[in-house]
Amino acid sequence: MASDGGRKQFWKRSGAKVPGSLIKPSSKPPTTPVKLKKVSTFQEFESNTSDAWDLGDDDDELLAIAAENLNTEVVMETAHKVIQNHSKLQEQHKFQEEHLQEEKQEEFAQLTPVACGDNRLVKSVSEGHTSSSLDNASENSSMQRSQSLPQTCIPPLASGMADCSTSVTPALTEREASRLDKFKQLLAGPNTDLDELRKLSWSGIPKRVRPIAWKLLSGYLPANVDRRESTLQRKRKEYFAFVEQYYDSRNDENHQDTYRQIHIDIPRMSPEVLRLQPKVTEIFERILFIWAIRHPASGYVQGINDLVTPFFVVFVCEYIEEEEVENFDVSSLPEEVLQNIEADSYWCMSKLLDGIQDNYTFAQPGIQRKVKMLEELVSRIDEQVHRHLDQHEVKYLQFAFRWMNNLLMREVPLRCTIRLWDTYQSEPEGFSHFHLYVCAAFLVRWRKEILEEKDFQELLIFLQNLPTVHWGNEDISVLLAEAYRLKFAFADAPNHYKK
Repeated sequence: MASDGGRKQFWKRSGAKVPGSLIKPSSKPPTTPVKLKKVSTFQEFESNTSDAWDLGDDDDELLAIAAENLNTEVVMETAHKVIQNHSKLQEQHKFQEEHLQEEKQEEFAQLTPVACGDNRLVKSVSEGHTSSSLDNASENSSMQRSQSLPQTCIPPLASGMADCSTSVTPALTEREASRLDKFKQLLAGPNTDLDELRKLSWSGIPKRVRPIAWKLLSGYLPANVDRRESTLQRKRKEYFAFVEQYYDSRNDENHQDTYRQIHIDIPRMSPEVLRLQPKVTEIFERILFIWAIRHPASGYVQGINDLVTPFFVVFVCEYIEEEEVENFDVSSLPEEVLQNIEADSYWCMSKLLDGIQDNYTFAQPGIQRKVKMLEELVSRIDEQVHRHLDQHEVKYLQFAFRWMNNLLMREVPLRCTIRLWDTYQSEPEGFSHFHLYVCAAFLVRWRKEILEEKDFQELLIFLQNLPTVHWGNEDISVLLAEAYRLKFAFADAPNHYKK
């Protein structure tokens, strides 16, 4: 009976309506009207969620996404969108610039000015329609890019402003100021969180904080603020003790060949204006000679001389206001400042070379191995380019050896190398491992031009003189995005180098 009672009780509790059950009409209408739920407008929704689009948080969101184990297809699709949208925007900006140039060349007497946010002048109804179309195209392109990556959030227009596209320059300036504030806040604490610094630095470091950021990321300075000054003093003193101990032996029989090679290589460095300064030559000779003496396993090898330049230029920027360091007279700096720059450059270069020293030991096995890995990687990601090079008997060592030996410093302008090294120092094994994927992305970047060349000599000349003289940070950012996509897709696959 107890069980029967339990069943009755169960069925009583389970009296909910099921699909197909009959609904008895209510005998009494409801005494009070049913209150309908208020429909939320899009404007109210936007105001309630406005903090989700806070300007300046885009880089953190991107880095947080990159840190997670995402689905490979999602990552590859997103990276493709970044590159495609970049190409579309470049074409759009070029078209707009040509349009603006044509307007400026016409007679101002015929103009009927109409104010617009992008400072263009509309002369007639037809031209106004053209201008509006350009603005709409730009807006749509920006919308597509903002959907692919949360990197270009558009700030809301001020009340009363004309419904025209806002100028790009203020947005970029505001974004850079926001990033600079983030770096300053991170570096101002008693103990710098190096993991957060790496995440923030991956997409580029502002020039004003780059010297201290590089010293921290390279491991030259400790994270604790109170210990930094004493560490700097100790390491600088230690370096000049090495100079006093070893530099006078540069003309000895055992070391004169090393010093002679350094003396020959320094005039071949880039940029030319900087290397021709006698003071710079003197500093570089000391740095390279001391490093060679203290690392007998490899000694000095051609290519190491190029690796001093980015550190030297970045640390010079700590003491000057000029934009172009290449045109600055380094000898005008006080001697104490020059000594600090020299010592800091030596120690940071040493930290870099500690991770890639097998690139410069006898027969340079590290470079030989990486060039072979590059060849096998390219055969997987772009078989057509790989076959084209093979058919014309172009060997990867003939062009990629320099890419590995000089870390692409001879292939891109110095400003691009510095931006590239921001990411290398933020990436685990950036110089030794991530550089491989950057080289692969760099080669495939020129696939159209490579496939058009049908001759061994022309192919080799092109690959050894790539047209990157006008490259800037945006080009490097696209290159790094593609390299990250390749790394994510291939780095953890056990057989990714094998067909």
